[in-house]
Amino acid sequence: MVETLSIAVIGAPGVGKTSIIRQFIYNDFSEAYTPTRSRYVYRPSVILNGNMYELKVLDVPPISSFPASASQEWLDLRCRGVRNANAYILVYDICCVESFEYVKMIRQQIVENRTQAEMAHTCRGTINLATAHIDTEDACNIVLSSGGRTYHLKASTEVERQRWVTALELAKAKAIRMMNDQSDDSGDEEPTSQTDRSEIQGTLKVLVSKLDDLSTCNDLIAKHGAALQRSLSELEGLKVPLDGGEKIKAVNERATLFRITSNAMINACRDFLDLAETHSRRLQRALQYEREQRTHLEETIEQLAKQHNSLERAWREAPTHASSTPSAPTTSQRSERVNKEDASDEDEDTEYFDAMDDSTEFITVTASESTQHKRSQSNLSGASGGQASDSNQEDHMSPICNDVSAKEPVRCRQSRTQIPDKPNYSLNLWSIMKNCIGKELSKIPMPVNFNEPLSMLQRLTEDLEYHELLDKAARCESSLEQMCLVAAFSVSSYSTTVHRTAKPFNPLLGETYELDRLEEFGYRSLCEQVSHHPPAAAHHVISRRGWTLRQEITIASKFRGKYLSIMPLGVIHLHFHSSGNHYVWRKVTSTVHNIIVGRLWIDQSGDIEIINHTTKETCQLKFIPYSYFSRDVPRKVTGVVADSRGQAHYILSGTWDEKMESAKIIQSSEGASGSEGKQKTVYQTLPPKLLWKKYPLPENAENMYYFSSLALMLNEPEDGVALTDSRLRPDQRLMEDGRWDEANVEKQRLEEKQRAVRRRREAEATGALHEECDYDSGRDYEGYQPLWFHQRRESITGETNFVYKGGYWESKEREDWSMCPEIF
Repeated sequence: MVETLSIAVIGAPGVGKTSIIRQFIYNDFSEAYTPTRSRYVYRPSVILNGNMYELKVLDVPPISSFPASASQEWLDLRCRGVRNANAYILVYDICCVESFEYVKMIRQQIVENRTQAEMAHTCRGTINLATAHIDTEDACNIVLSSGGRTYHLKASTEVERQRWVTALELAKAKAIRMMNDQSDDSGDEEPTSQTDRSEIQGTLKVLVSKLDDLSTCNDLIAKHGAALQRSLSELEGLKVPLDGGEKIKAVNERATLFRITSNAMINACRDFLDLAETHSRRLQRALQYEREQRTHLEETIEQLAKQHNSLERAWREAPTHASSTPSAPTTSQRSERVNKEDASDEDEDTEYFDAMDDSTEFITVTASESTQHKRSQSNLSGASGGQASDSNQEDHMSPICNDVSAKEPVRCRQSRTQIPDKPNYSLNLWSIMKNCIGKELSKIPMPVNFNEPLSMLQRLTEDLEYHELLDKAARCESSLEQMCLVAAFSVSSYSTTVHRTAKPFNPLLGETYELDRLEEFGYRSLCEQVSHHPPAAAHHVISRRGWTLRQEITIASKFRGKYLSIMPLGVIHLHFHSSGNHYVWRKVTSTVHNIIVGRLWIDQSGDIEIINHTTKETCQLKFIPYSYFSRDVPRKVTGVVADSRGQAHYILSGTWDEKMESAKIIQSSEGASGSEGKQKTVYQTLPPKLLWKKYPLPENAENMYYFSSLALMLNEPEDGVALTDSRLRPDQRLMEDGRWDEANVEKQRLEEKQRAVRRRREAEATGALHEECDYDSGRDYEGYQPLWFHQRRESITGETNFVYKGGYWESKEREDWSMCPEIF
């Protein structure tokens, strides 16, 4: 997680605060003086000791004084955020004494009004544990309060609550020790004990009164000493014998020494009082801390005693055969969670989990065998709580749709099963990424070190990895069962991304990719890059087994410093020939985490709404984002299939990297309200049935970019493909062969060639525009037009998309590619 630090830059007028800030952030120093009249915020990111920080730099106009309180800061708009800053930069002019005196004054006021402990806890929404009060409401709730801020935490069990309380107490003790180590004597907490407060205040009052007496004596001494010196000076001016004058000078010197001594005494007393105040506060804090620790220790011992008694009583009352049964599912679930949570880099001996409410808006109850027809008693479970059963499929899935298998189908064509291992090249990632923050990733030249040897067109074709789901859906007689298989197909397209954190090659404009599997699997697939900025690809698949799929995808990506967001924009259309059912859905957002520091891992999050525009049936899929504090299975997906009236018929559950299941709903009822006040629906379902399961990865996949069996064959050379096919792209082929340096050179050549073509095309468009302005009828400039796709308005969604216009497979049969541009 990237830490945010706030830095306030303060100085007198005209010292160059803004110029210094801009030189640091933009490397641009301006000598022109423009007064800073209002607060301005800069937000750069920096790397320090291998860690990334997001800075909030406040350019503050000159202020008369440092705000002594939050209310004073709020009233002065120029000071907002100054008191909460983590650090201060004081700027002065070495040629101007007044500017130096100004920052000295500001620094003294900062020291008087801020403490190091306060500056360590200025993030919004945090509580200073050193001054916080930790309390328990009941068996599962914790109250954490400090000042006017109160947090209510909920644990799932009493034991887990006690673990949280212990961890918080340890953190509080550490925070107090850090405060005690500092020698700062600014504002500390008042003691809560009335006796201690009275005793300390009485001592301080006595010391102050004594110091007042000494000050009064000093004033009298100074007054009388000055009068004595005046008298002696007058006597010295008189004509007296020589010995008398020397005695008068001696008396004068003694009077001066007496005054100096009295002043030193007063200063020593003042230092003593300051020291006494400092030590009294420190002792007061230590005493209060020990008193609180004793109280909490007594409460903890009492709670442990109660828990011990309750556990002994439960152990005596529980049957012997059930004593070990409840712990087994928990252990299994925890081990499964540890095995699957390879995306997290945390390495803690003890895990703490927030008690989170159910992320879904429904609860499923699996009906037992004896109640499937009576619909009476049931067992509570999660949406995917039961094991997928392959028996009794006819209970909720028609026989023609129940031949779901997790075994990979046998391929007729002999395709390769491996590629050269990925070489181990070192690269300074930050030296390239630091200039990419906030920019569109497709517009940034990247070396092949960040890529995998596949293009984006081939990654789109990977959506067909589980095309047999659509073959089965085409044979379904029920549109609701068909919807379940379509939903499983939409989820299966993400299964290959769980380890695939590398970036595919950006296709060149006009680049194509075909996958002709008509003989083996009955389908033909064609992709074409139809636009370069923004990058857009059109995809068309037709199957002899009764379905057609098409999509136009535009990839929008943003690099945010700590993660990379990939937002696919576009609509996917699926049409079944026999039934006429037309399904439409969109993809979810993919996020690559730990771009700079840590292990890369990818997550999918968002919602997918699949609509059958023929029957108006819908499926709502929810991709639950990963959370370290969640007890849910990582990469979880849930969904509900409903008819045109909104009545739910199937519950879908699973994970986008492993499998999906469906459960037929036999009864629904309203349940209890959730954390947000929404009433959850309880569905009673039949046992879940397996819809889809991921194929195992090939052997040695970790050294082959984690490619699946289909991905390994996508870039395999084939005869008869178009001259623009991705298989013929030279930089991609060089990278696959392990010649990365040559691939980088070739990649730069191809990109420069594409830029030259684009400049020529823009010059032609400009020339056509000028001719149109100079003459009544200028020549029309059509611009770039894709070769195999053209734009058509979609009647269902009303959007204009690129659709296949035909001619590609006919050209392949004729072996005529004369119309293809030379892009490589």
